[in-house]
Amino acid sequence: MSPAVAELSDVHKRYGATEALRGVSLTVGEGEIVALLGPNGAGKTTAINLMSGLRRPDRGTARLFGRDPRDPVARRSIGVTPQDTAFPVRLTGREVIALVRDHFPDPVATPDLIGRFGLEEFVDRQTGGLSGGQRRRLALALAFAGRADVVFLDEPTTGLDAGVRRDFWDAVRAFAGNGGTVLLTTHYLEEAEALASRAVLIDHGRIRLAGGIDDIRARVGLKRVELCAPALPALDGVAGIGNTGDRHALLTRDADALVRELVARGVDFRDLEIRPVSLEDAITTALRDDDCADGSTAG
Repeated sequence: MSPAVAELSDVHKRYGATEALRGVSLTVGEGEIVALLGPNGAGKTTAINLMSGLRRPDRGTARLFGRDPRDPVARRSIGVTPQDTAFPVRLTGREVIALVRDHFPDPVATPDLIGRFGLEEFVDRQTGGLSGGQRRRLALALAFAGRADVVFLDEPTTGLDAGVRRDFWDAVRAFAGNGGTVLLTTHYLEEAEALASRAVLIDHGRIRLAGGIDDIRARVGLKRVELCAPALPALDGVAGIGNTGDRHALLTRDADALVRELVARGVDFRDLEIRPVSLEDAITTALRDDDCADGSTAG
């Protein structure tokens, strides 16, 4: 195990009548990229806020570099991009970067930040005139401005186009490759697959699944069977189905039995593919199974 950078131990956090976290324990090791996944309101942002010192637990313990996350010594080596960021509207992007850099003893050079995050076209404009995507790119650059050891990124690429998102992924991989640690929340499951060494699924304030991406896929125990056919009858053992035109995607725990049934029932199919489920398939199935086990989908 890598040395722990950030930890939650049996943490509970409530906002009024809403219990955001219910006994969550989570450790982020040095050099890891960990993705927190789950639906809106699952508790992901609360977990990041506790580990970065923006909130404190009602019960349980949060630690950052072995200290209370609210300790200024612990927070000196972190960078944060919150889900929503507001800038002084009359300051230019370059001035905002300078303001943030001044808080750190050894910040990244401004030209390096501008180049790494593609800010050249708008960095000298007032932030009040920037588009949402431009403000997001600036906010991401600021998380890395202090030469942090760990960065907390809450939905980092929301509002970014595909090309900018992939450039950001490259920057995150380079940061982790140099020993940096990343904890991010994301609704883009392809982002988690592209970046994370480990994923944690949170739902209703509890951890439902945790592990490596391949481990999570295997734990769900499904295969994805894709084929082309004019139509499909009702089939046994299918956990999920989707189609685009005559291309069908079936989720099943026994791909061999499914194919035998297709043949036995005389289904006219072609272009058969059998492969592991995607992370999205695995997460969707895990959440659905939990709902069924809890009885929350009854009625």
